[in-house]
Amino acid sequence: MGNFVLDQLVQAGPAMRTVSLPRGRQTLHTMPTSSGYEIRENCLYDWDGRKRGLAPFTVLQHTISGRGNLQYENRAMQVKPGETLLVVIPHSHRYWLEAGNRWEFFWISMNGEEALRIHRSILAITGPVLRLQAATIDQLAHCCHRLITQGETPGAASAIAYEAAMALYDDVFGSHPTFAQEYRTLQHVLSYIEDNIDQRLSVSDLAKVAGLSRAHFSRIFAASEGLPPAEFVLQKRLRRAARLLTKNADIPIKEVSALCGFDDPNYFSKVFRRLYGTNPSDFRTSGMYASLDRPQRAS
Repeated sequence: MGNFVLDQLVQAGPAMRTVSLPRGRQTLHTMPTSSGYEIRENCLYDWDGRKRGLAPFTVLQHTISGRGNLQYENRAMQVKPGETLLVVIPHSHRYWLEAGNRWEFFWISMNGEEALRIHRSILAITGPVLRLQAATIDQLAHCCHRLITQGETPGAASAIAYEAAMALYDDVFGSHPTFAQEYRTLQHVLSYIEDNIDQRLSVSDLAKVAGLSRAHFSRIFAASEGLPPAEFVLQKRLRRAARLLTKNADIPIKEVSALCGFDDPNYFSKVFRRLYGTNPSDFRTSGMYASLDRPQRAS
C-alpha cells in the first residue's frame, strides 16, 4: 500500500466524521462511531475515560507528530510519534495535551461486541500504547481516510471498522501463536456464554469449555474482558434482561428473569437494581436502555 496513504490523509487537512446507524437498525458487531485527522496545539484537548457515558466504545489513535500525555490507571506515560493509543471506554484513564505542546494524530473510534472483544484482548497483551508495523499504520490511515471521505452505508462503514480491527489483530497476534490461541479459546467461551445465557454457567464449567485450569482461565478471561468470568456472565444476563424488558413488553418480568438464567426473581430484581439503579418494572417504562446504548463522540 505504501506510506502515500498516510501522506494523503495528512495533505487533505484536519477533518472528522461521525458515523451512526439509523434508528431502529440492529446493532452491528463492529461499527465506527467517529474518525478523523487533527492537529492540536493548545491545552483544551482533554478526555477522561470515566466521564464519557456508560455505552462502551474504543478509541484507536495514532500519533503522527508531537506527543500527548496518558494517565492509565496508576501509570503515567506519553504517546510519542509513531505510537498508537488504544483505550476502551468507560475505564480509568485520561489523555490530554499540555499547554505549549502539539499533537498531530488520526483516530478511529468504534463500538460493537466484536470491536470491544478484539481491543480488550489486545490491551491485555500490549497495554494502551502500541508500536505497530508501518504497513499496519498505513492500512489504519487508509481506513480512516475512507471513513472521512466516503459516504458509506452502515454495512460498508462496519466493514471498514472491522478491517481496521483485523489489521490491529494481525499486527499484535500474528507473530505470537500462544496469544492467538488464547484469543481463539476465549472467542469460543464467549460464544458459549451467548448461546447458553439462560443456563447454569459456573466458572468451573466455563474453564472446562476452554480446556484450561480454573485459575488460568480466570486470569486470562479477566485480562481480556476486564471482568472476572462470574461478573461478566452476570452483566451479560442483566443486559439481555434490559433488552427483553424494553423490546418485549408482553413478556412478564418473572419470565424475563428465567430467560436470562435467574432462578430467583427476587435475586434478579436485586442485582438488576445494582447495575441499572432501578427495578425491572420501572426500567421497562422508563426507556432507559436506549439512552445507555448510545455512544458519545469518541476522540
